[in-house]
Amino acid sequence: MKHTLSVLVEDESGVLSRISGLFARRGFNIDSLAVGPTEKENISRITMSVRGDNRTIEQLIKQLYKLINILDVQNVTNIPCIERELMLVKVSTRSESRFHILEIANIFRAKVVDISNNSLTLEVIGDPGKIFAIQQILNHYNILQIARTGKITLTRDSKVNTELLKKSLNYKDNSLYS
Repeated sequence: MKHTLSVLVEDESGVLSRISGLFARRGFNIDSLAVGPTEKENISRITMSVRGDNRTIEQLIKQLYKLINILDVQNVTNIPCIERELMLVKVSTRSESRFHILEIANIFRAKVVDISNNSLTLEVIGDPGKIFAIQQILNHYNILQIARTGKITLTRDSKVNTELLKKSLNYKDNSLYS
């Protein structure tokens, strides 16, 4: 199972290296990683996606707490969260496919950030399901390059689980998000 960990760390050199070293020693691969400053000075949030069963992830969290400069570790996998990711995707275009790609971009609320005679570059921001869905559709065209950030997440103070809402509302286009 894929787990999402939110880790607060002090901004000190070597923190990320120690965390990645811990994962490497335990034989874990980090599927997604995003690091950035928080609202507090000299504190950063690291958001990681890793695979493992619940028991293994619990052990990993205990090991993370033993590292220097780790302030808090939270497994947010089963907590209502806001998740976002950014993808830049450059697609080869010919005059006959350009309209179709622009329509796809419009449907997914993607932004055209560069255009040339032979390619179109889109900026897509959204939850991981949206990113996955547009990438699957654009795979039918000639994708030249993709750059993706790691997933970032914050817990919802409202405690509303939007994933459950999407499933319960049973929209026709709900498949875009699953």
